[in-house]
Amino acid sequence: MSTPEPIKFTDGAAYERFMAPWSRSAGALFLDWLAPGPDLSWVDVGCGNGAFTEMILAGAAPSHVSAIDPSEAQIAAAQQRISAKQVELSVGDALALPYDDARFDAAIMALVLFFVPDPKRGAAELVRVTKPGGMVASYTWDITRGGTPTQPLWEELDAMGQPTARPPSADVSRFAALKALWAELGLRDVETRELVVERTFANFDDYWLSMVVSSPTGVVGKLSDAESAELKRRLQDRLPASATGAITVHAWATAIKGRKAA
Repeated sequence: MSTPEPIKFTDGAAYERFMAPWSRSAGALFLDWLAPGPDLSWVDVGCGNGAFTEMILAGAAPSHVSAIDPSEAQIAAAQQRISAKQVELSVGDALALPYDDARFDAAIMALVLFFVPDPKRGAAELVRVTKPGGMVASYTWDITRGGTPTQPLWEELDAMGQPTARPPSADVSRFAALKALWAELGLRDVETRELVVERTFANFDDYWLSMVVSSPTGVVGKLSDAESAELKRRLQDRLPASATGAITVHAWATAIKGRKAA
């Protein structure tokens, strides 16, 4: 059995179909929970196509947002959707942020920390670039308890002997791991919250396009016609549909926030 290729988000349009609706739903809960004041400087690490960056602009009245992602294609997609003068978009590495120490009032990772190969180092970079007294926060899908929106797809592919890549640092999605990490980094006033969201697809074809065809693992292209048909059958049997054929899927995430010591 071949080793699954790492998950990479490089197609902004596919990401919009696949994950952006999920990230907007969870992101709205996350931002509301953060309860930030206006006129703060933010860094959005792993901004993808700018979905959460847009939410910061719309909901937090920031003075400035530095949004960074390792994918040039995702940053290009973000540049097409965001033109606000207070947003700086750039390509860069979460493990070596190109910012001065103590630059931002708020540093966040939205659905990112479990993709960072070294989450402790990534979180430490968030702390480094945050001002004393500033907020450091993250949320990730609760992979260890099956909270990711892709759980049905993953489980059916596993059952078919076609496992797909998981985020490399999935264990950090546990509340215990997040609390231990925030404590180790010396953050104060630490709080956690579970974010529960749902998404309704018009019908199975909508689900298939959004969650299977648009998956960054490129799963459809790796299956034979017979295997693809079997995967469709398995998912249709698994996912309950309404009288109109609509399919509603639930997901949940673990969120954490804390303050950098003064």
